[in-house]
Amino acid sequence: MAKNTWFTSLQGVLLIALGLPLNAFAQTPVAISPAKMPKTGTVDERFQSFNIEMVEVTGGRFWAPYKKQGTADQEVPASAKNSAPAGMDPSAFRYREPINLANPRLRKLAAGLAPSYVRVSGTWENTTYFHDSDDAAPVTPPTGFNSVLTRPEWKGVVDFSKAVDAKIVTSFAISPGVRDAEGVWTPVEAKKVLSYTKSVGGSIAAAEMFNEPTFAGIGGAPKGYNAAAYGRDFKVFRGFVKEAAPEMTILGPGSVGEIGLAMGLPPDSLIKTEDMMAASGHGVDAFSYHFYGGVSQRCKMMGPAAQTTPEAALTDDWLSRTNRDEDFYAKLRDRFAPGKPMWLTETGETACGGNPWASDFIDSFRYLNQLGSLAKRGVQVVMHNTLAASDYALVDETTLIPRPNYWSTLLWRKMMGTTVLDAGASPSPNLHLYAHCLRKQPGGVALLAINADRTTPQALDVPVKGMRYTLTAKDLMDNKVELNGAELKVSSDGDLPSLEGQAQAAGAVQLAPASITFLAFPNAKNAACR
Repeated sequence: MAKNTWFTSLQGVLLIALGLPLNAFAQTPVAISPAKMPKTGTVDERFQSFNIEMVEVTGGRFWAPYKKQGTADQEVPASAKNSAPAGMDPSAFRYREPINLANPRLRKLAAGLAPSYVRVSGTWENTTYFHDSDDAAPVTPPTGFNSVLTRPEWKGVVDFSKAVDAKIVTSFAISPGVRDAEGVWTPVEAKKVLSYTKSVGGSIAAAEMFNEPTFAGIGGAPKGYNAAAYGRDFKVFRGFVKEAAPEMTILGPGSVGEIGLAMGLPPDSLIKTEDMMAASGHGVDAFSYHFYGGVSQRCKMMGPAAQTTPEAALTDDWLSRTNRDEDFYAKLRDRFAPGKPMWLTETGETACGGNPWASDFIDSFRYLNQLGSLAKRGVQVVMHNTLAASDYALVDETTLIPRPNYWSTLLWRKMMGTTVLDAGASPSPNLHLYAHCLRKQPGGVALLAINADRTTPQALDVPVKGMRYTLTAKDLMDNKVELNGAELKVSSDGDLPSLEGQAQAAGAVQLAPASITFLAFPNAKNAACR
């Protein structure tokens, strides 16, 4: 018997005796050289950010939480049963009171992710009237609008922004209520919002004209709205911004779904970004888009092709979909806004509020891989939907208990600086490697190693010692996550733990199946990080 064959047989005997699967030994270690990783680019200091939907601020219908794990049944108040958009299941929505942005616990959790952007937008914003008065707001929205935003509600956003170091990003109403006799967009609402924001000591860092113009008809635009109308309106919008708020970054177009999500919708429901950009001309300061790899169970009417499953959550196909959409929109950026930065201003596990498992550890693989991959591709900002609403939120909206994606976000903020490095190619489609300069540590390197293989360990070979932060869960479909074997929790007052790492010696670094590991090398002496 040949030596290698004999050794392999012995391995099998030992593994069977120990009750372990035959593939329990890690693959050949991947050599990692933190000191030699070259710089590939940089990202915004507020790269990792989040959304608070306008419907949360005003109160209104938003995606209903799932009644229980694994089912799409929801409890819906009788008053909301007939309030769903055409073609949508009313049980997919639930009325919610305005979010309390002054809640000390929520503010502590949001501040833990600082500095960041907070995007207050969404489809609801497209038809929202700003009641710019201290008098009582109208019981029903004025003609041409579907909801009302009050001064106290918007001041709450401004105060929250200041308290948690999250610069405001938003969009404006584009419904019939803001249009002149010829149907052209006017800044009547945008002017009020900008003026009031300034009057209470706030500012808006960036804005899209409106939310998701690719689906303008669904989003409250006038009937028959098309690319030509968008181009006409955008030119008015740009002229207004350059005069009224020249310091505000113009984002656009904020498209979504042209590759995957549109497949289950009528062909005439989509306005192509290519056509909109051709009609609007050069005018954005940064090219923005949205990304969802599929739709949740709530939108099953869009067909099975738009759905996903927990079994697919760690596959390379699912994890790489963010790259597919970035490729598509980057090509359009290069044609119509060459040299402009790219912002992903809305993303989550799936559209329509996320699947039941969006709140579990299994989705952290998607989110952290997305951050690592898009940073390497040069995307400047990624805004997760949402901070605390529905199943894809970073924080449970009722208990304000952080979910696994929140802890993933917090670790990224602690470790990954703004300088992006090339970690080298991975030999396995299930091992994803990303590196940045270590935050606040000159010469230091942070490495993110995602082992998306559910059964097989992986290993790295690193010539320098460091600190290790490994996220795992007893069950991938669990909303509890462990850091180096200890469950992560906040205090009863919402105070965050210190996130202590474990010493990692130079040499072999073992990566357990279905685990996420951050490695900090403060003494890497990488010249790009000085």
